[in-house]
Amino acid sequence: MTTDKTSTAPADAPVVNPEAADGAATAIDPRLLVREQGLSGYLGEFKRKISAGDLGSLPVIVGLVIICVIFQSMNSSFLSAENLTNISVTMVATGMMAVGIIFVLLLGEIDLSVGSVSGVSGAIIAVLSVTHGMNEWLAILVAIVSGAVMGAVHGFFFAKIGAPAFAVTLAGLLFWLGFMLNLLGDTGTINLDGEGVVAQLTTYYFSDIAAAYILAVVAVAGYFLSAFFDSRRREAAGIPSRPLADLVLRTVVLAIVAFAAAFMFNQYRGLPLAFVLFLVVLVATDFVLRRTGYGRKIFALGGSVEASRRAGINVTAIRISVFAIAGGFAAVGGLFWASKIASANQGSGTGDLLMNVIAAAVIGGTSLFGGRGRTWNALLGVMVIVSIQYGLGLEGIATPVQYMITGGVLLVTVCIDSVSRKTQKTAGRA
Repeated sequence: MTTDKTSTAPADAPVVNPEAADGAATAIDPRLLVREQGLSGYLGEFKRKISAGDLGSLPVIVGLVIICVIFQSMNSSFLSAENLTNISVTMVATGMMAVGIIFVLLLGEIDLSVGSVSGVSGAIIAVLSVTHGMNEWLAILVAIVSGAVMGAVHGFFFAKIGAPAFAVTLAGLLFWLGFMLNLLGDTGTINLDGEGVVAQLTTYYFSDIAAAYILAVVAVAGYFLSAFFDSRRREAAGIPSRPLADLVLRTVVLAIVAFAAAFMFNQYRGLPLAFVLFLVVLVATDFVLRRTGYGRKIFALGGSVEASRRAGINVTAIRISVFAIAGGFAAVGGLFWASKIASANQGSGTGDLLMNVIAAAVIGGTSLFGGRGRTWNALLGVMVIVSIQYGLGLEGIATPVQYMITGGVLLVTVCIDSVSRKTQKTAGRA
């Protein structure tokens, strides 16, 4: 016979120590209290993050400033409207692919096939629309869906069969490269319609000066309203929210950047369509990662696969879907590359493209160890890479030197990430 020594107090039982109970009930995450302390609270939190190794996007922003100062001092044309506009258009293809890679990196995995998948995408567009006369919009859809299917195949072998992602995607790199060469045939090059949809992805500009300023207004107003209503919802729920002064300051900073960019675009040819599409993709994917259950599951998997499985997350489905997303964005990037050269050829998706895509994601702030990063990192990272390329190009510096400098920047970034993680673990923040 056993005796149950547990007892349950009635619901109306008096509280023995009401002061302690009140203190326990009002305990709040200290990170949320920062929002109520205003600018001084954020300054203190910033200092704590720096001391704990949580650097965020600070290194890449400082790096961009240094790059601009150095190259502008070397050549006054670097910060010209024409050069900056060209940078903003050129970086879109690599940036689109980097967005997809970020999804994979958040899992702590890698995808080496994106370069070849992008090449296949361009070949599919050229073969269907030029050789077979298919409607170009339909050919674009087929190319993007095909890229997603290729990525899903990689994800299946990784998630379901258990093969390492590195080996699976390396095999994909070789297989899809051969498939692309087979599609292009003996000539190896298929020229696209110079007035077609794909060609205009990188050649169309909104020449009306109002277009750039309208986009700036929409971006600033969208940010302010989103943050404002989020703050109001927090207040209604009794959760500490961002002070209005802080929100206004952030909006002002964004407005300065947005209208300066609009002014710059209008000094050359106008607002590039490619840059607009890139911004739309960044906003949409950032929303998916930070505001949806699907995005939270990706971050959870990057933190701990076993914990995610025990929490009821379908690990296999999430992994396959992430690789499908990477393949889809690789295909989109392939469309922009085909647009840039107005053709699909045997060199598409080869060379340093894969390394630049991965470097853009990592340099922008996405961790190679998984669980940390945002799709906006693709914008920052690709800006660094393309700015270096254009800056060195203005000085007539050879391509091998560009490779060495980009490799050095990537190594420094990875080292910063490693040291940052160790510092965070020591400070108990990892």
